[in-house]
Formats: sequence, structure tokens, C-alpha cells
Amino acid sequence: MAVEAYIPTLTTVVAAAAIDSINPCAIGVLILMLSVVLAVKKSIKRMLFLGSIYIGSIFLVYLLAGLGLMYFLSEIPLWLTEYLSISVGVLIIGAGILEIKDFFWYGKGLSLAIPASAAKKLHIYAKRTTIPSVMLLGAFVSGVELPCTGAPYLAIIMLLSQYFDFSAFLLLIIYNIIFVAPLIIILILVSLGKKLHEIKRWKQESRGYMRLFIGLLLVAMGWLLILIANGTINLG
Repeated sequence: MAVEAYIPTLTTVVAAAAIDSINPCAIGVLILMLSVVLAVKKSIKRMLFLGSIYIGSIFLVYLLAGLGLMYFLSEIPLWLTEYLSISVGVLIIGAGILEIKDFFWYGKGLSLAIPASAAKKLHIYAKRTTIPSVMLLGAFVSGVELPCTGAPYLAIIMLLSQYFDFSAFLLLIIYNIIFVAPLIIILILVSLGKKLHEIKRWKQESRGYMRLFIGLLLVAMGWLLILIANGTINLG
């Protein structure tokens, strides 16, 4: 059965974006960059300025990547989209299982993590606090995140590409606003006096539960995509 063109509901998009926003890499790089700015400049205004550039760069690159992929998928014949959606659904379920595995056996075996070489570069770039460097840092973070932790984004793009219009574009913007929301919240909290070491400790203590929560929701998203692809479920 061919895939019918139904646009995802706002609830589906918000839920997927909330999953994707629990992103240890983007949060960790932001915390590192803010700590460097505060240590060197000791300026809240400078920290807010550079933090906003970093977040804006992530938002823009993620949005443009989503638009490009959504346009590409919208040009694929409908009959092929069904099989592609099912394949992506299986891939997303596999990603979810790996995330759940990391809750019980973190660091053992295969994991959805940014390669060590890329992580090392991120830490180096995060210590450069010029405007161009921060813009490039945000773009680099987005680029390495997409293949490693962008499974929810891919699922939503697959759904939106079936009905590529202005409403789909608005939903993609909403997705990306929610995606960067935790970064905005952290930036505001630090500017109001929240200690960075407290946020770091929270990130470390919550890491396992983040992966469990993401994993369970990825499995659900993967099944949803498969059921939509074969016509069992239609989202209105």
C-alpha cells in the first residue's frame, strides 16, 4: 500500500523535538564554551552574546539541513517513499535499542556517540571565543550530531516530506525552536547566576536516564513511522 500524504500533527512534532533536544553533546559544548568565556572575560554580556551566536548557528544549520533533506525526499516517487520510510523506521528502532542498551551498559559495545576525533575537535574549538569561531563551532556541532543523534529529526522529516508545503515548513521551524530550547534555558540560568558546575553535575547524573528516555521514545517513533508508511495509521 502506498504512503498517503498526511502531515504530522503538532503534538507529534513537539514530542519528537523534545526527544531530540535532550542532546548531551550540544549541552556539553555550550557549558564548556560558557566556562571559558567566564574564566577569561568574566563578562555576562559577552557570555550571552557568544552563547546566542552558538545557539543561533545550531538552529540555522539544523533548519537548513532539514529543509534540504525534506525537499529531496519530497521529490522521490510516492511508492518508493513507503519502502524508504519503513527502512528509516527500522533504523530508528535500532538506534533506540542502542540508547536503551547504554542505560544498562554505558560505553560497552556499539553506541550512538560522536566519534572521539570529532569530540576532541569540539573541545578545542569550544575554547576559541571569537565570533567566527563560535559560529563555526555551532555549525560543526550540528554537522556531527545529525548522523549520530538526529534519528527523531529524520523521522519527522520523512513524515513532513510526504506533504511538503508552508505548513510543513512552519512545523520544521517549531521543531528546531524546541530543539535549541534547553540550550537557551541553560544560557539564561547561567546568566542569572546558576553555577556551571551544578549544570555539569546534573548532566552527568542524568546521562543514563536521558539515554533510556530517548531510547524508548525512538523505538516508539520508529514503529510509528513504519505503521504510517504501510497505511496502518494516518496522522491528520
